[in-house]
Amino acid sequence: MRDGNYAEFIRELKEKNDITEVIGSYVKLERRGYSYWACCPFHHEKTPSFSINAADRYYHCFGCGASGDVIGFVKEYENVDFAQAVQILAARAHLEVPAYDDRSAEEAAEKKRKRDRLLALMRDSARFYLKNLYAGKADRHLAYLDRRGISQSTAKKFGIGASTDYGSLPAYLLAQGYTAEECAESGVCSRTQEGRLIDAEGERLIIPIINHLDEVIAFGGRLLEKSDRAKYKNTRETVIFNKSKNLYNINLVKKEKRAGGLSSIIMVEGYMDAISLYEAGFKNVVASMGTSLTKEQARLCKRYSENVLISYDGDFAGQKANLRGLEILKQEGVKVRVVPMPDGLDPDDVIRRQGADGYRACLDRAMPLIDFRIHAAGLKYDLKKTDEKRDFIREALPIVKEAESATEREVLLKRIASETGVTLSSLQRDLEGAKAPPAAEEERPPAKEDNADKEKKAARFILAACLLSKKYAADCDLASFEFSDPDHRAIAEYVISSRAAGMVRPSGIFDVLGSDSAELSEVLNLDFGDNLDSDSAVRYFNDCKVSLARKSLGERIAHERERYRNAVTSEEKREILSRIDEYTKNMKKLSFGGRI
Repeated sequence: MRDGNYAEFIRELKEKNDITEVIGSYVKLERRGYSYWACCPFHHEKTPSFSINAADRYYHCFGCGASGDVIGFVKEYENVDFAQAVQILAARAHLEVPAYDDRSAEEAAEKKRKRDRLLALMRDSARFYLKNLYAGKADRHLAYLDRRGISQSTAKKFGIGASTDYGSLPAYLLAQGYTAEECAESGVCSRTQEGRLIDAEGERLIIPIINHLDEVIAFGGRLLEKSDRAKYKNTRETVIFNKSKNLYNINLVKKEKRAGGLSSIIMVEGYMDAISLYEAGFKNVVASMGTSLTKEQARLCKRYSENVLISYDGDFAGQKANLRGLEILKQEGVKVRVVPMPDGLDPDDVIRRQGADGYRACLDRAMPLIDFRIHAAGLKYDLKKTDEKRDFIREALPIVKEAESATEREVLLKRIASETGVTLSSLQRDLEGAKAPPAAEEERPPAKEDNADKEKKAARFILAACLLSKKYAADCDLASFEFSDPDHRAIAEYVISSRAAGMVRPSGIFDVLGSDSAELSEVLNLDFGDNLDSDSAVRYFNDCKVSLARKSLGERIAHERERYRNAVTSEEKREILSRIDEYTKNMKKLSFGGRI
């Protein structure tokens, strides 16, 4: 299919996927007049600032600046690329995605072909490992699963398999027609110093890592006996696997959500913890595959539940960096509770020693993140000693100061008073003098607005009024302005070409700039409230036009003066002076409110 035809398909795709219906299937919307509003799914907020312009088919968050069309929303929310977002929407609208053959499309098609090829290789590797486990040569692997209390049905549910040596998998994949380069690029194979392909997870129990689209994207391997090698090992990150953007077992949690909803999600650290909890009946479990959480993981988790129970190892409380990492979940609007584990034990240990009831008792003791931070601070001190009791209070009070309400602060202080024997009134006085922990980034006093800032604001206002087709901007000739910012030029060119075609549709700008343009976000921010529709908007619009016209004339005068300094002939100098005189007269007209 030619590029024009593919563009026609994308237009049809957007028309058949109503942006309000699509976004409404992910987040709860509230109608206000001609717009729909919601709490932004891309950042934490309590007051809705995420708006959908149904008529013009785009969304914009006036809080974080996220914006785009229906494809951009699915791409961002589902954490997929453009082609995958198109596939999701095409399936929703019962459309078939056509092939296309322009150069950029060929590159995208090649990228998709390569990705599909690697996913097929991963799927075949998973089947190979699974077959290995039950082929009569993986007794050690089966014995390990039995010792861990993992039943055969659960093992099959997770696709657990076995690597029995270092050479069988590469030989199998090559026999299936995959190239040596593909085997190495997928991460399932690695090369020796001599260049020979070997199984990257050789002689380990194999745990497939499957994403929320049910694609095998990586493997985790577990050694079966003590060794100086790492006990757990993931295949390396590749074009299809980025650990920071995935959660183990998210595929089965997604199915649980669809089957009957989830009140909460339990997050553990490792995949064996997740498998053990699932075996014990806790189906709502994911593993972060490491305790350093990322925004992408927090957002992925939030899709399925806003309530997350963190259930890491028993020594987790003493790991400051990891505790700070949990703040990411809170920042993304997730309600975090931390499960205190018996010292030195992980969830799997509790399940094996105390059973499901023992672990459920741990869940019952889960506490809000701020409470757990104070709990973690208390574990470092011997509160029977006066000096350590003081140190604990000194560390705990700044945490209390972060509490969102006076009631919460009082409850926390009462707990500290109970644990230390210090009176509540004394703690309240000390709290007033306690410094809150430093913010991640200090607020700086706003800089004085210079001419460049004024010109940029003027350009944004003019472009917003033209892009959103305000009546007072209908006759504005954008071609007469010289926009210095490349994104501003792109918006102006889009409006000019759209006017020539008969209609300016704001959502089309995302096909030009994408959804990550900071300047486009600033332009769309002006659509908030009555910025563009107030009584003073027309006057400010005209002032902005004058400001940009003066800037353009000033630059032209400066350019001509430079030319004059380098001119050689008298005729050339007269021509330049004549032009400078014309620009200067126009500048004076602007100063007295005239038009040029």
